[in-house]
Amino acid sequence: MRRPRLVTFLIVIFVCAGGSASAQDAQPPSADAQPAAPHDKRIFGVLPNYATVDKDEQLPPLTTRQRFRLAELNSFDPFVYPFVGVTAGVADVRRQEPTWGGGMKGYSRHYAAAFADNTIGNVLTTAVVPTLAHQDPRYYVLGDGGAWHRAGYAATRTVITRGAAGGRQFNVSELGGNTAAAALSNVYYPSDARSIPDTLQRAAMQVMWDAAANELKEFWPDVRRIWHHD
Repeated sequence: MRRPRLVTFLIVIFVCAGGSASAQDAQPPSADAQPAAPHDKRIFGVLPNYATVDKDEQLPPLTTRQRFRLAELNSFDPFVYPFVGVTAGVADVRRQEPTWGGGMKGYSRHYAAAFADNTIGNVLTTAVVPTLAHQDPRYYVLGDGGAWHRAGYAATRTVITRGAAGGRQFNVSELGGNTAAAALSNVYYPSDARSIPDTLQRAAMQVMWDAAANELKEFWPDVRRIWHHD
C-alpha cells in the first residue's frame, strides 16, 4: 500500500465532497437550535453514539455541515483508534491479505486499510450520500413495543431511513454509501482483493456491522436506565 496516496485520497474525499453542498444547506443552525448531537453521547461511556436520536428527543434537521461533522466525530473519535486496531489485528491474524505479509509491516497495512474503510464509509454514508439523497443519517430509537418488535425495527433501518424532511425512504445512504466505499477501497487493497465478489463482501460486512450497531443503539437507553437506576 502506498500510504501517501491513501492519505491524499482521504483528504480529497473530505474536501471535494464538502464543497458539493449548497450554500444554503451549509449554513450553521441558529443559536437557539439544539445541537445535532451532544458531545458526551457514548455507549457505556466509551463507544461513540453521536448519530442517535433518543425517543421523544426533538432535534432540528441536519445541515450539510452537521452531516460532515457527524462523519468526522465517528471517524476520529479517540476510541475509534483502538477499535480499528482490534479489527486490523483480527484481519492480520487471519491473513486476509496474504500479500501484505506478517509482522509489524503486515499489521500496519491492515490498520491503514481498516482506518480508511471506516473513514471513507462514514463520509459516504453519513455525509455525502445523505446530502445528495436528502436523507437523515441518524438512527431514531423506537423505544416502544416488545423486544422482538424493537429488534426487528433496528434491523430494518439498514434498508429504511428517514428523509431530510421526514417520512420513510429506501436507505440509499446506507446501502449505496457502503457499496461505493467498498468500490473506492480497491484503490488501496491489493490486486487479488479487487474482484466484484471481494468488493461486495466488504460492503456486506460493513452493512452487517451497522445493523449490529443499530441494535445496540436501540436498546442502549434501556441499559442506561438500569445502569443509572433511573
